[in-house]
Amino acid sequence: MQDRAVRTRRAILEAAAAVFEERGFDAAKLTDIARLARVTKGALYFHYDSKDDLAQAVIDAQVGVEPVFLPQEFKAQEFVDIGMIFSHRLQHDVLMRGSARLTLENGRNRGLDRAAPYQGWIDLHTPLLVEAKARGELLPHVDPREPARTVVGAFAGLNVMSHTLGLDLDREVSALYTSVMPSLVVPAVAVRLDTAPARGARALHPTGPCTCTC
Repeated sequence: MQDRAVRTRRAILEAAAAVFEERGFDAAKLTDIARLARVTKGALYFHYDSKDDLAQAVIDAQVGVEPVFLPQEFKAQEFVDIGMIFSHRLQHDVLMRGSARLTLENGRNRGLDRAAPYQGWIDLHTPLLVEAKARGELLPHVDPREPARTVVGAFAGLNVMSHTLGLDLDREVSALYTSVMPSLVVPAVAVRLDTAPARGARALHPTGPCTCTC
């Protein structure tokens, strides 16, 4: 029974993400979400109290999916991998896309905590750069807290721009890290970082080609 409940909850969450991605929060209807998830309205309310509750669960999923990254030789590479993996997931995981839209849109509903994903990403990035600093990977003048905020903000902007202009997000994020990392890390580390557009797929699926179920 517990496994079935977990599967049902996941189906509702993914259906909600698909509807939120397509229509945004205000236009999304719980009846459409229930229909897409193939559950009754009662089953939906059993797992989620309201549309707000469901939307918040979709938003929170953005930084709650494992693995975030795999251990690498350099902490600076792990810093890059977080963003590259998320870029890859945005193209193949409807839950990530629905979460991103809800986070970025400015609808009438002010009860949703849209700040949580931003802070969550900052909190994932900062310790990696703190450890990179301790290992001597960062240039002496770099404060680990500042690049974490800068990269998270820049990524959000690139996501919006890429969607609006029809650009390849992996390539845009690759260009971001290729440009930024040499100003943060020592040259000996910079030349060994993998910031190629396909890095996200390789980091997420290190033992073989991606099947894109993510």
